[in-house]
Amino acid sequence: MAYTPFGSWTVEEALTVDAPDGSTVRPLAALAGLGSLARFELAPGAVSRAVSHATVQEIWYVTQGTGLIWRRQNGLAEVTSLRPGTAVTIPLGTAFQFRADQGGSPLQIVAVTMPPWPGTDTEARREQGPWDPVSP
Repeated sequence: MAYTPFGSWTVEEALTVDAPDGSTVRPLAALAGLGSLARFELAPGAVSRAVSHATVQEIWYVTQGTGLIWRRQNGLAEVTSLRPGTAVTIPLGTAFQFRADQGGSPLQIVAVTMPPWPGTDTEARREQGPWDPVSP
C-alpha cells in the first residue's frame, strides 16, 4: 500500500476505549502536536466522574441525546444544558463532570482536544463534582 499523509475512517471503524471520566470514547483522528478528534458517549442515566486535565483543553459539540455539564475554574462554577447543537469549551485546568438524561438516546459528543490526548495515566485528575458518578 502506498503512503498517504491523509487519514480517513468512520466512527464505526474506530476502537472503543474507556475514558478516565467513565464515558466511552472512540478516538477518530489526530494531527501530531496540534489536536485530536474523538466521539464520547454516555449511556442514558449515566454520570461521569469529575476530572480536570493537566495539559489539554477541549471543545465539545453535542450530536445526540441530552444532559448537563458542570464546569468549575478559578472559583467560578456553572451547569450548562447539553442537547444536539450545543458547543461548550473546557479550558485547561477546568474541573468538569457531565451526565446524560434518563431514557431516550445516549449522550454523544464530538470533541477536539488540543494538543492531542497524550494517553497518559496522569492527564485526567480526579476532582470533586456536584453529582455521584453512576454507571448504568
